[in-house]
Amino acid sequence: MSRNTFGHVFRFTTWGESHGPALGAVVDGCPPGLTLTEAVIQPWLDARRPGQSRFTTQRQEPDAVRILSGTFEGRTTGTPISLIIDNVDQRSKDYSDVARAYRPGHADYAYDAKYGFRDYRGGGRSSARETAARVAAGAVARLVIPEVAIIAYVSAIGGDAIDPARFDVAEIERNPFFCPDADAAARWEAQIDAARLAGSSLGAVVECVASGVPPGWGAPLYAKLDAELALAMMGINAVKGVEIGDGFAAAANSGEANADPMRPGTDGKPVFTANHAGGIAGGISTGQPVVVRVAFKPTSSILTAQPTITRDGEATELFTKGRHDPCVGIRGVPVVAAMMAAVLADHKLLHRAQCG
Repeated sequence: MSRNTFGHVFRFTTWGESHGPALGAVVDGCPPGLTLTEAVIQPWLDARRPGQSRFTTQRQEPDAVRILSGTFEGRTTGTPISLIIDNVDQRSKDYSDVARAYRPGHADYAYDAKYGFRDYRGGGRSSARETAARVAAGAVARLVIPEVAIIAYVSAIGGDAIDPARFDVAEIERNPFFCPDADAAARWEAQIDAARLAGSSLGAVVECVASGVPPGWGAPLYAKLDAELALAMMGINAVKGVEIGDGFAAAANSGEANADPMRPGTDGKPVFTANHAGGIAGGISTGQPVVVRVAFKPTSSILTAQPTITRDGEATELFTKGRHDPCVGIRGVPVVAAMMAAVLADHKLLHRAQCG
């Protein structure tokens, strides 16, 4: 059975294909009375929208969202919210070669092996185009958690990382890479240009920080907040790794180096002097910023010929024509932020249901 629905109380189901007439999401479990119009959702979609610089796919999609249900007079009613985004710039002819052979590193073969056939036009559901629907759903989720501030940014491209000492939040919106380090952004411009001109692509790491998450969200075992965040991020197309807090670096630490020491606060709550755990302990939020890092692989659709096989099992080589992101992680930034919002909204409602 295929699963296209995410969440427990705050749930959304995405639908549609990369080259179909439209795609969208149905959001259920959203509390009533929240202010919601297309204008609330659109800025988040604009951040993910393709064709805004030479560093992303040149597919020209306005990604204009329409709300079909679930609101009345600009407020949510508590009923399912149906969101639709029309596809207006498909070029299916670019995928004629992909119809006969599998792109190495892509989901082409895996989909064919599972279903017995596949939508080769842009990859169908395996295309990053599907993430537009997640961003729309994430915009609704943000309304449920007004106490939380979420920022996301690219922290590395092609193994070249930002300098934490040069971190500037305002810089994130000043360059096409969502990069908080102006020097790194300048380096990445040259690196991505070189990869694009060589017919190749680069991977990236996206970091997301949610501040204002109160202590207590999550669960001890089978709905750990960090486990649900990992599930959400790994479900994004092209993601191959997720870290919470220090992540894999924690394995190289000693117990005392990895601890998050606490001191008494003036309000009776602890003051933490470190955040190696990324704001989550035992699957439950601690009140510290929740920190997630997400690794995006290089785009599999590239202009460099790669050895592969046809659907009939014959050896061949394939390069992918068409319009593709030279670094898909760049437009992954608003997607990661949207999935963070969806998980936190879900766990806020779960916590309220159990603990009041």
